Amino acid sequence: MSQVLHAPPQAPVPADVDLAALAARHGLSVSGARPSLPAYVRQLWARRHFITAFATAKLTAQYSQAKLGQLWQVMTPLLNAAVYYFIFGVLLGTKHGVPDYVPFLVTGVFVWTFTQSSIMAGTRAISGNLGLVRALHFPRAALPLSFCLQQLQQLLFSMAALVVILLCFGVPVGVSWLLAVPALVLQFTFNAGVSMVMARMGAKTPDIAQLMPFVLRTWMYVSGVMWSIDQLADKDSLPRAVTLLLETNPAAIYIDLMRFALIDSFHAGRLPAHVWAIATGWALLAGVGGFIYFWKAEETYGRG
Repeated sequence: MSQVLHAPPQAPVPADVDLAALAARHGLSVSGARPSLPAYVRQLWARRHFITAFATAKLTAQYSQAKLGQLWQVMTPLLNAAVYYFIFGVLLGTKHGVPDYVPFLVTGVFVWTFTQSSIMAGTRAISGNLGLVRALHFPRAALPLSFCLQQLQQLLFSMAALVVILLCFGVPVGVSWLLAVPALVLQFTFNAGVSMVMARMGAKTPDIAQLMPFVLRTWMYVSGVMWSIDQLADKDSLPRAVTLLLETNPAAIYIDLMRFALIDSFHAGRLPAHVWAIATGWALLAGVGGFIYFWKAEETYGRG
């Protein structure tokens, strides 16, 4: 004869009890509620190993099906640079008057690819990983940050090829090469901030990912990747406001800082005034502003 066990009856909660205060007193919180900003930063720091491991795994898997494997990490930007050299350097003649044009172009392509790929990956960081977002509880900013870190790792692979190109074209090794480190730190901070902005927008409106290639292509053409902004700035054909916008364009700033660090013929006179202050300002504005903008929608990601 089976026995049926009954749970002891529970007393009903009085109607006049403040349920929110009762929950808070017993350490309960709303499921999926956004943590405070300091708590969110601590959560991200606690998952720093996941961020780096996720970035490395994505980078390793990116070309796992290709026969040449990880060589495509270097070959892809090099092939892009070869195409741009033929179209812009040879056919359109932008190489005239630009010393060390091949190192100038390859540096611009590699640095721009870092920004472009970071933003594109960030745009799909949430919308492209909904299974992970809905299955596990973690600070969602870990995703756009890991994608930016993946692109930084890929850039570092490409930098090895860039060094070989610089040496082959007679660019000497100098102490100024050390300036590439702070330039990359500032660019990574900027890229991460913009990626988090685009990740939030892409999570709400996935169609933005289809629009971004056109936006980024336009941005590339005005960022001096294939041509020299300082030569255009010396001409009187453009209004001063347009020239100022071109010179302070953040993508152009980081490209020119890297050229200044690595290419001996790209001297300080070719940089806009207060270039390091501008680069730092863009990094702080995008990095801090993008992080806060992303955090404010933390509880909405993966829902709906």
